[in-house]
Amino acid sequence: VQLQASGGGLVQAGDSLKLSCAASGRPFGISATAWFRQAPGKEREFVAAIRWSRGDSYYLDSVKGRFTMSRDKAENTMYLQMNSLIHEDTAIYYCAANAGYTTPIVTSLSRPYTYDYWGQGTLVTVSS
Repeated sequence: VQLQASGGGLVQAGDSLKLSCAASGRPFGISATAWFRQAPGKEREFVAAIRWSRGDSYYLDSVKGRFTMSRDKAENTMYLQMNSLIHEDTAIYYCAANAGYTTPIVTSLSRPYTYDYWGQGTLVTVSS
C-alpha cells in the first residue's frame, strides 16, 4: 500500500485546513488508518484514527471537537478536517494504514506499531 498525503500549508490561528491521504496498491486490505504528527524537537504523536469498515473514530484529547477524521472507502482516501487551528498544531502530519485482515482493537489505534504503511508527511504551520 502506498500513501500520498497532501493539504498542508501555512495558516493563521483560528483557520481551518483539510488534509487528504490517498491509498493505492492494495486498498481493499485496509482495516484502520490514522494521522500522526511530529512537531520540531518532539516525538511523533497520535492525532486521530478511524477503523475502516466500522467508521468509528478516535482522537487525541487536545484535538477533540476541532479535528474530524473521515474516510471515503470508494476513493480509498482518508481526510483530516482541522478547524480552529492553534500554534501548537504546527507539525508534520503523517498518515498511516494498517493493512491486516482483522480490525485493530481500539486501544491499539494510537500506537505507531499498529500501522504497516506510512505516507511521506505534509507540513502544517499555524502562525499565532
